[in-house]
Amino acid sequence: MRLGPILLLLLASCAVMPDSNSSASISSSRFGTRKDGLRATLWTLRRGDLEVRLTDHGATMVSMICSNRVGERADVILGFDDVKGYESPDNQYFGCTTGRVCNRIAKGSFTLDGYTYQLATNNGPNHLHGGVVRSLDKVLWQARVGMIDNAPTATFSYTSPDGEEGYPGKLTVEVSYCLASNSELRIDYRARTDRATPVNLTNHAYWNLSGAGSATILDHELQLAASKFTPVDETLIPTGKIAPVAGTPLDFRTATTIGLRIDPLLATGTLGYDHNFVLDTNTGMHAAAVLYEPKSGRELTVLSTEPGIQFYSGNFLKGCTGKNGASYAHQSALCLETQHFPDSVNQKSFPNTVLQEGTELRSTTLLRFSTR
Repeated sequence: MRLGPILLLLLASCAVMPDSNSSASISSSRFGTRKDGLRATLWTLRRGDLEVRLTDHGATMVSMICSNRVGERADVILGFDDVKGYESPDNQYFGCTTGRVCNRIAKGSFTLDGYTYQLATNNGPNHLHGGVVRSLDKVLWQARVGMIDNAPTATFSYTSPDGEEGYPGKLTVEVSYCLASNSELRIDYRARTDRATPVNLTNHAYWNLSGAGSATILDHELQLAASKFTPVDETLIPTGKIAPVAGTPLDFRTATTIGLRIDPLLATGTLGYDHNFVLDTNTGMHAAAVLYEPKSGRELTVLSTEPGIQFYSGNFLKGCTGKNGASYAHQSALCLETQHFPDSVNQKSFPNTVLQEGTELRSTTLLRFSTR
């Protein structure tokens, strides 16, 4: 594996790369050795109030540290202290780049150009988050880091060979994390292929704005810029319909406490919230979600170029031990995954997820942090 000159410098010295006229900086440290013997690295990007830690294992966001309304800092996403945790059975896609296709594909099967492809079925009868062994969250990405217009930036790239996890085509993927301002993290995705293949990329961070390891997210308030959602069957595959959220527990058009209406969903296949919402605007950079935690005053605003967002209320968290010995209890964190819709490759009425040779996928999600 060849390492670029900036990466070699960081690995050799754990150097700090400060910006000349601000508090922005980049530093690195070792993050442990993977099962295949390759070493993982942790990068820390700082700017203003924000500090984000990233690893090349899975192009993963390990930590996001920000202040509450009185200036007390906390890490607000779930994760592990080193790469061993991310390779363990306790990892539930914490903070990773998810793909080639995030979310679910019905029965792990789709047809392109007259050929039917069969993928792993790793979520009941369905395919989830790109596969089992070489999905994007499990591979070691190439990294390059540096200041771009005074913004600390880490860019991860990976080339998935034709046939990896059963997908057609050689896919080249790039994910860039940039502290675009003192209060914003921008995530940019790019992908190209030499053969038609489905692609749907997202980040799978688990949020608790009280601080990772806090007991619940049911006290958080959530607003989604979505008046419709995609109903699912008992295995969480969309039925193909697009339905209004009005009159259902999924109505977050105005800020609503998450625990207020969750009970009717607990006995359904979703076991809580695990739904794709159809964003009201699907062109350009548009509003997706606002998450607020009243006690700390922390607020996260999500904007994206994607047409949908999956809201997942941490229904399968089971008390595993994460960073600094914290326990991640049932529904103690949530995901807001900007994306195309689940099973889009099999749902012709949904926005297209098939990337063609000679074209480029571009997608951006902006995470804006504030207090009130």
